[in-house]
Amino acid sequence: MNFKTLLTTCLFLSACFSLRAQDDHEADSLRHQFGRMSVGSARSTATPYADTLDTANSAIKVVLYSNGTYRYVKDPKAIQDDKVFTEHWDTRSVNPYHDEKPLPDRFSLWIVDTLDSYCCPNKTRVFSKFGYRHGRRHQGVDLPYPTGTPVYAAFDGKVRVSDYVGGYGNLIIIRHANGLETFYGHLSRRDKEPGDWVNAGDVIGLGGSTGRSSGPHLHFETRYQGYAFDPTWLIDFETGTLRHRLLTFRSWYFNPNSRYVQSVDDEDEIYRTDEEERLLAEEQAKKEAAARAAAEAKAVRYYTVRSGDTLGKIAQKNHTTVRALCRLNGIKETTVLRIGRRLRVR
Repeated sequence: MNFKTLLTTCLFLSACFSLRAQDDHEADSLRHQFGRMSVGSARSTATPYADTLDTANSAIKVVLYSNGTYRYVKDPKAIQDDKVFTEHWDTRSVNPYHDEKPLPDRFSLWIVDTLDSYCCPNKTRVFSKFGYRHGRRHQGVDLPYPTGTPVYAAFDGKVRVSDYVGGYGNLIIIRHANGLETFYGHLSRRDKEPGDWVNAGDVIGLGGSTGRSSGPHLHFETRYQGYAFDPTWLIDFETGTLRHRLLTFRSWYFNPNSRYVQSVDDEDEIYRTDEEERLLAEEQAKKEAAARAAAEAKAVRYYTVRSGDTLGKIAQKNHTTVRALCRLNGIKETTVLRIGRRLRVR
């Protein structure tokens, strides 16, 4: 092969790889666009089915309904053999991931694909959000739910826990094929047992007020490998829609203080470089540090020294100690106080 032929071949291969890269980029873009689509809520059909047909893929069946319609579905028998339903599987423990490993800083998870269904637990306004509440970590959202109202599974999956569990009261935990788990707490009745397969929209129990509850409501949690995150990253409860088929998680989503915020519809997110990701992480860290500093600044209190005040009296009035006052103000217990001086007491 002469030099000219070799050069021509190299240019041809380079063009082929360029086209392949462009095709891959377009495919990723289309996949990303599909993943960013929202999904409406739907409950299980009450139409009886007439028959089930096999397909070329043993894990996928065609369900024929008596009204002449049909639907492609995943075969639960094939899905349940997957390791997601065997590893870290405990029918008694709320969190079976005792050897928790840090999650990646950024990863994507398909929530539903074209063969999956979704059902909103309750189309309503969230009245108690994810995050700290009265000094206690609240790892889900609370939705108004009258006692006796049917509770529906949000996604297809297998029941891992069905039990009375402390503050949760009657609790059902469902694990889904993508590793996600959904929690349904304070039920008045549990209709499913561990090992039962459920489809999105199936009734799994009735709403109630069992456990640590101030009134009838549904406590709904979402966790991934034991890590809880705000369910409103997934679901817009006011409209009942699933926000995206494909959700890109960031490590800070699993922070106890991290609530859902309207994300940018960034088509380029999937193509971000590690350096861009690092800069975004730094920006998020700065925002969190600023929020902590603002909270601390808000908590700072001062006291103006009056006639007759001593460090002991000032400490008593402000529910603190003389030692703490000295540390906050850089003074000693023997320091003479001047009337009008401002002392930091918090």
